[in-house]
Amino acid sequence: MGKKGNKTAHTVQGRVSRSVKDGMFRTLFKEDREALLQLYNALNDTDYTDASALEIVTIENAVYIVMKNDLAFVLTDTLNLYEHQSSVNANLPVRFLLYLAEEYQRLIEGMEQSIYGRKQIKLPAPRCVVFYNGEEKRPDRWELRLSDAFAAETGAGKAAWKDYGISNKQGEPTAELRVQIYNINHGHNAALMEKCPLLASYAEFTAVCRHYLAQKLEKRDAYAKAIDYCIKHDILKEFLRKHRAEVIGMLLTDFDAEKYERTIRQEGLEEGCIDAARRMLQDGELPLEKIALYSGLPLEEVQKLAMA
Repeated sequence: MGKKGNKTAHTVQGRVSRSVKDGMFRTLFKEDREALLQLYNALNDTDYTDASALEIVTIENAVYIVMKNDLAFVLTDTLNLYEHQSSVNANLPVRFLLYLAEEYQRLIEGMEQSIYGRKQIKLPAPRCVVFYNGEEKRPDRWELRLSDAFAAETGAGKAAWKDYGISNKQGEPTAELRVQIYNINHGHNAALMEKCPLLASYAEFTAVCRHYLAQKLEKRDAYAKAIDYCIKHDILKEFLRKHRAEVIGMLLTDFDAEKYERTIRQEGLEEGCIDAARRMLQDGELPLEKIALYSGLPLEEVQKLAMA
């Protein structure tokens, strides 16, 4: 167990990473163990003061440019996975499941123990947390579960449980993963913000950025004005003074990443429509006009598929 003591506010210091996959939130916390410990204490109502007890295990693989593991660390027998999201994503539990599998594999390899051995391997208990600051209205806190993604129960294998004298809920799934989501927009989760001043400052900074973006300025100009305002009003003042150019670059990168994800989702939807149209064309029972109606594609697109 780590040492306990008084809670202290902390000013972020240190180097700003220039990696394009590092957003503003991640950068604020990943380079400063004291700030990360403060965030942990705020979430868990603890008073740990020994930041050196944090074992950083964040996945840094380039594969995770969009589907990234923002912050991960082990402390007091817990594996803490923190993600920052500006959009609501129902697939977060599945993503965290993949993160956990990778993290546990790495931890086990470091232990030099085999999962096929008779002795049970002790693992840190997972805690999956998302910090949400999107513009969609959401409550202070809510939860997503892996079981929400499971297909409807078919009843197969239910009777087998009775042979072992196990009273379960009609063959319910035997796996679960819960993701806790905190709304960190300005004005939400007041108690959490009070315990973690850095998080409160980040929320306020985000609100200021949105204020200037709403004025229809060029994004670079809007972010520059937001930074000027925050420096003047002592919001992440020292950090923004020291890393002004990097912060603007990160904010522009964050915007491009969101745009990229939206494009990927739209392309996926369009590909699904094309596949549906091709299947209907193969059946040969529907006129092209009906295929266009049912697939959602323009008639001209369906005609091109028919000629291909």
